[in-house]
Formats: sequence, C-alpha cells, structure tokens
Amino acid sequence: MAKLIINGRLHGLNEYISAERTNKYIAANMKSSDMEVVLWSAKASLRDWKASGRVRMKYKWYEPNQKRDMDNVSSWGRKVIQDALVEGGYLPNDGWKNIAGFSDDFAVDKENPRIEVEIEEERAKT
Repeated sequence: MAKLIINGRLHGLNEYISAERTNKYIAANMKSSDMEVVLWSAKASLRDWKASGRVRMKYKWYEPNQKRDMDNVSSWGRKVIQDALVEGGYLPNDGWKNIAGFSDDFAVDKENPRIEVEIEEERAKT
C-alpha cells in the first residue's frame, strides 16, 4: 500500500465550474495549479512508487470546517489527484482497467487540513 498526503486543500468543483463559466483560461490555470500541488506532494510521499496493477483508492478529506459540501470537495479532488498521478507516472492511466474503485471519508481538522490517499494494489488473480 502507498500513501499520498497532500497538505492543505484543493479547489472545489463549484469553484472550477465558476471559473470555467468566467474564463476557460482561469479554469485551466486552476486545474494546473492543483495538479502541481498534487505532484509535489506525490514526490514527497510516494517517492519512487509506481502502480504495477489495478488500484483501489481510499480518500480521507480533512477540511478546516464544514462549509464546503462533501461532493464539491471530493469530485474535483479525485479528478485532479488521479490526473496528476497519471501525469507523474505513478499510475499508467485512470480508466476502468487501472482503477478498481475508490471511497471517500471526511473529517474536520482546523489546524491541519489535508488529503490522505491510500492506494492499494489489487492482488493478482490465481
């Protein structure tokens, strides 16, 4: 099992949709900056780990408060995290052949908002 820790928060889906409606370049920059945060975090916590098979991802979202809806936090976050892990070479792709599934849990941590992602590789079928 590998564990990715991202300190702080990523943007939410509502922020991305608003940016997309305002200016597609603002939205593209938003995604790019969030992916950069994920990639730096992956370099620090995953180091040289790379998936060798299908994975199941367990997300734990630690928000500083309960202001953002859970689906707003997780839907955009999963998209950006999985895209960044593909771009960084940690996952070969983020389609059905590579990701078996994912789950989300949520908590409040005012002092240390973060995202923790446990990545478990499926065992080969014998």
